[in-house]
Amino acid sequence: MLDRSLREWLDERAAELDRSGERSHALLQKLAEANLFRIGIAPASGGSGGTLLDAIDAISAVARHSLTAAFMFWGHRTYIDILTQAPESALRDRLLPDLLAGRLAGATGLSNAMKFLSGLEELQVGGVLDGEGGWRLSGQLYWVTNLQTRGFQAVTVVQPDGGGEPFIASIGSGLTGVSRSDDLALMAMQGSATAALRFDDVALEQDGVIHPVARAFLPAVRPRFLGLQCGMALGLAERILDECRDRLSDGHVLRDEWQALTRRYRQIRSDIYAGVESQRFVQQPGELFHLRIGLVELAMSGIQLELMLTGGRAYLSPQGDGTARRWRECAFLPLVTPSVVQLKQQLARLPS
Repeated sequence: MLDRSLREWLDERAAELDRSGERSHALLQKLAEANLFRIGIAPASGGSGGTLLDAIDAISAVARHSLTAAFMFWGHRTYIDILTQAPESALRDRLLPDLLAGRLAGATGLSNAMKFLSGLEELQVGGVLDGEGGWRLSGQLYWVTNLQTRGFQAVTVVQPDGGGEPFIASIGSGLTGVSRSDDLALMAMQGSATAALRFDDVALEQDGVIHPVARAFLPAVRPRFLGLQCGMALGLAERILDECRDRLSDGHVLRDEWQALTRRYRQIRSDIYAGVESQRFVQQPGELFHLRIGLVELAMSGIQLELMLTGGRAYLSPQGDGTARRWRECAFLPLVTPSVVQLKQQLARLPS
């Protein structure tokens, strides 16, 4: 799915993308030049066609080389997905061409919203009607990826003052009152342009509202949000299992463990794709939660196996740098919202 030049570019810069934000914008451009953001988008809207499964495949393919790149890809592509799943609007017509071409960064600030949807957290962005059909927004988002310093649009959920219906809004970096922190100091994936956002009395016009009823829209798009997100873990886990395979000899004492993990990987991937394609996760979100948890656990088991198969070389630099990076990348998987703990909390609330 990825052309050779992009694979080589990602492999050559995977360590730098993991440790530095210097090539963050170049990464977005590279993904756009490969037309990856157009996958799964209708040709009439500027896409290359295909389905959401094709987009998941693309994120997975990128994650085999760099989870930093896949994380940025996921954030940008999820913003596009939310825009295209919402009712047609002037906002979509205006933004989509630049998003697909990578001229504008799309940032998905829905961590707080997904926790709110599950009753785990209050919304952190509030809005007051300005008397002219627009809104004045204030609040903060503590963790948002793909906040390119050259310009971005960030999607979030806003709680109207006085307890009105929360709505989904897109907030541009050029609006007065929008401020971006320095990049967060992450253990890995420093090149993902991940930072915090603050909104101080930001004027949002009515056409900045993507959907007026967040409680109705978010459950419908959550399987797509999580499906695209699973692409990151699927690609990383697959790469880890391939690294393990290359270190195994016939009759190796750990071969059975690798085979069991590989079979489990294929089953989880098949179940995720089938559920996304049939859309049954909209009505049965618990099944997707279980699969996401299982996928994270599989990746963590896989990196432990890679460490054991690599032996002492895994603890040496530069020999073990790739393994060390994949270990740090794996450490992120249980934490990305919705985290494994949050998923288990939600499962505990579902009817048995």
